[in-house]
Amino acid sequence: MIYTCTLNTAIDMFVQMENFVTDKVNRSLYDELQPNGKGVNISIILNRLKTSSTAIGFIGGFTGKFVNDELLKLGIKTDFIEVSGDTRINVFLNSNQGEYKIVNRGPTISQNEKEELLKKINNLTNKDTLFVSGSLPMGLDSEILKNIAEISFKNKFRLVLDTSNPVLRNLMKYQPFLIKPNEEELQNLFPGLSISNESEMLKAAETLLHEGCKNILVSLGSKGAYFLNKTEKYYCTAPNGTLVNTAGAGDTMLAAFYDTYTKTQDFKKSLKISVASGSSTAFTTGLSSFIDIEELMKQIKVIEINTTT
Repeated sequence: MIYTCTLNTAIDMFVQMENFVTDKVNRSLYDELQPNGKGVNISIILNRLKTSSTAIGFIGGFTGKFVNDELLKLGIKTDFIEVSGDTRINVFLNSNQGEYKIVNRGPTISQNEKEELLKKINNLTNKDTLFVSGSLPMGLDSEILKNIAEISFKNKFRLVLDTSNPVLRNLMKYQPFLIKPNEEELQNLFPGLSISNESEMLKAAETLLHEGCKNILVSLGSKGAYFLNKTEKYYCTAPNGTLVNTAGAGDTMLAAFYDTYTKTQDFKKSLKISVASGSSTAFTTGLSSFIDIEELMKQIKVIEINTTT
């Protein structure tokens, strides 16, 4: 079974306006509410790819109920822990002036609520996969990520990590199955390297492999993506398109990559589909419906690379 863990769930409000100006009433042309949080996004994308998952993590208040109810409507299983406080609402506003992102803090998680979540995760076995994605809520620090990584190593389930937390480097010894840093996140793990330089970026990724990580997907937005493990290394170009919304593009990419790999055991194909899928989300409002994937893939090339030179 696949589980997606969102420690700081959210409702995302997407708003489209012609202009956004101060000291005036700004009326929207379009608005939409969606259940969100990076793990929640992954469950939604997997669902659209006909793959089941169970969404876990924390929800609170009437906003948390909205997240849970919307996932159930989609046919996605949930097993959230209800906490005091309200699940946050984030706002993504597009206008002629550009894209504005307002990301709120969310509720504070207690020690008892943390232990309840870890108890759920401790029930996972070597037949399971756990995605842990996104930021930490108030009340939790990087210790929760270390706790989860330790459980995954002990119970031998696949752990997929997508976090900007600097503790990520210290989790490689627990042999996560897959991590998905973007360029900035990889740079933060290796401040002594210039990640904008390809050879330095590959050097950083290979260091993480040497430290225990099994597979690495490096997302570079409009510049494409890299995939590396100890035997296969690829670079994938990105398709052209009009950027509409960056929220959820990385989550779509990660979910599509893992889903394709589990169905094909082909990392090269998984990389190509993942870049097309992430781009599809970036070129539309909300998460991809996948109707444009075949056309986007026609623009994409996957190149095998050699990191020994």
